[in-house]
Amino acid sequence: MAIPVIMPRQGQSVETCIITKWFRQKGEQVKTGDILFSYETDKAAFDFEATEDGTLLEILYPEGAEVPVLANVAIIGSHGETIETPIFPEQGITGDSDKNTKDTITETIKSEHTPAVALTDSGSDRIRISPRARRVAQRKGIDYSKIRGSGPNGRILCSDIMNAGQGTYTGSPVDSETDNEFTDKPLTNIRKLIARSMHSSLMNSAQLTHHMSADVRKLLEARRTIKENLASGKTQQDITLNDMICFCVIKALSKYPEANSHFLDDHMRIFNRVHLGMAVDTPRGLMVPAVRNADLMDLVTLSRSLKSVADNCKKGNIDPELIKSTAASFTVSNLGNYGVEMFTPVINLPQSAILGVCTIINRPADLGNNTFGFVPYIGLSLTYDHRAIDGGPATLFLREIKKEIEGFTM
Repeated sequence: MAIPVIMPRQGQSVETCIITKWFRQKGEQVKTGDILFSYETDKAAFDFEATEDGTLLEILYPEGAEVPVLANVAIIGSHGETIETPIFPEQGITGDSDKNTKDTITETIKSEHTPAVALTDSGSDRIRISPRARRVAQRKGIDYSKIRGSGPNGRILCSDIMNAGQGTYTGSPVDSETDNEFTDKPLTNIRKLIARSMHSSLMNSAQLTHHMSADVRKLLEARRTIKENLASGKTQQDITLNDMICFCVIKALSKYPEANSHFLDDHMRIFNRVHLGMAVDTPRGLMVPAVRNADLMDLVTLSRSLKSVADNCKKGNIDPELIKSTAASFTVSNLGNYGVEMFTPVINLPQSAILGVCTIINRPADLGNNTFGFVPYIGLSLTYDHRAIDGGPATLFLREIKKEIEGFTM
């Protein structure tokens, strides 16, 4: 029996997804758990795993296609099985699973998979464009005759029209004399999202960064103890320096709650719980998942939670609700492993502040009794929205983080 592969809905606000890569081709055998394709929303990227064993009988959308959620993207069945598409299983359509929903999906599939319509523009030039893309262009008043399509054989897809409407360059390809001078690489949905949010953050807030350093001898000693316990089997949880620093940040936020807030133009939202965001570098781009109610966790639980959300981001199956900018009340971005000595992190609005954690540097210091030596210090860079927090309270909050780090105990 042929089984449809349904594009899942990743969050209530997501209406379409873009297929970025197919890992299996038509006619190939697939097993439950095999990654069929990867796809992106405007918030994150994901991998779709097969839920059934069988043969990939049909692929309904190519790479780069914009697909409505709950639409069939492929069909799995028995080898040699005859299919008729599209297929609409009742279990594949949730929410408004009625005739209107099915008609909408049918319309979309027909639009994107009907052979490209050949239109005439200024005489004999032929334009390959899907019916859906043409309707969107007409509705938005966009001249698609000058758009370079990203689909097969230069076919114009709906995503090309949407990009053109946002001001994306759509001119003709460079001529052969300059072909080797550069390569145009289309931006992924995540890269576009990061670009928009970073620009919006700097344009719509008054950001200022304070830098301070903290003695990390106690953190390094605790880390050595953890490694020894792991080697001897006394403990199973590998608690990192970043986990310890996040634990210290949470303690400091409890004493300076104005930093644990969102600035919302005419008022501030100060949170009673700490929802800690952590910047995670993934192959698809930067993500900032939130660990909810982190202030209720002990160090071991916090470490497990931080590792869990980071792994889910890297695998592409993080809950979209956890990577919204409003999901976290405060964010930590750690570039220490890269050797960065100082940087200016950008606030994830509407949050009021973000802490940048830098690398450890040995510096000369007074060890007491007129004895001097080198002490490991870690750099801390606090960027805050001056609309929400003044310089004095911001400095006291940063100093409290330093105090928690220097007085750290397991």
